[in-house]
Amino acid sequence: MATDLQSAALLIFRWVKGEGALIERKVKLVRALERGLQVLAEIERRQGANLHELHLALGLPKATLLRMVVTLGKHGHIWQRLADGAFLPSYIRSPHRPDALQQRIAEVASRHLVKLSEQVAWPSVIAVPRLDHVEIVETNSALLRLDAITLGPVGSRLSYIHTATGRAYLAFCDEGEREAIIDRLRPADEDGSGRSLLDEALAETRERGYALREPFLPWPDRDWQAVRQDGRRSVAVPVMLRGKPIAALNVTWLVRRTDTDTVVNRHLNVLKRTAETVSTELSAEYAAA
Repeated sequence: MATDLQSAALLIFRWVKGEGALIERKVKLVRALERGLQVLAEIERRQGANLHELHLALGLPKATLLRMVVTLGKHGHIWQRLADGAFLPSYIRSPHRPDALQQRIAEVASRHLVKLSEQVAWPSVIAVPRLDHVEIVETNSALLRLDAITLGPVGSRLSYIHTATGRAYLAFCDEGEREAIIDRLRPADEDGSGRSLLDEALAETRERGYALREPFLPWPDRDWQAVRQDGRRSVAVPVMLRGKPIAALNVTWLVRRTDTDTVVNRHLNVLKRTAETVSTELSAEYAAA
């Protein structure tokens, strides 16, 4: 037994020193593990892949791939985005990437958006801030299968001032950040009236604790026409971390099917609880880190 352990230790020592070929000659590879690592490496290389893409890239049967991605997901190495079914590397694989927080927001929110879809019959998105817009990072729209109100896709840009999602972030961020965002969006010929309306809308949002699309504002920013013509309305709340917003979460519905008061009365509390749950989970992680 001692001889066997000494031989194994010597092989591992040589492998660590870079003589990996000796391991392959002396020790039989675990084929299933090797395949699983190949799947994980391909997902990381692409920064996201669906089952068909993995099948084409690796030549493995989809049934085999499905077992592997489920196993990798169970152990926290990957997660599956609701919006398009893509498998993505988990935050734990690359916590120091510049966009790590935004990726983690999407990953954590994803499972809570599943629960939200079970309680609210209308779809939701979660979006994170960019310089002059908020960007959708996850949506449960695919779970609800409402063709008339498909949200997304991931990467879609939403206006800070014409969407409830953008206003939910803009209203609750620090004054300095808010001023910088507004300065980027302010029309060159602004006479002050539009800014006054925006300030009033944001103040009202902070007072009631949630954002709406209304009132419509005159600045011709992104989505300016769409919010008037798409037949939709939204309610949104901020997702907070350490007292500051890091994202916004919404519910969107069709005007011809229901009205704002009904949605707010029925669904605002669960929307807020979902945002608070995401906030609590992220806060715990960052406190531990």
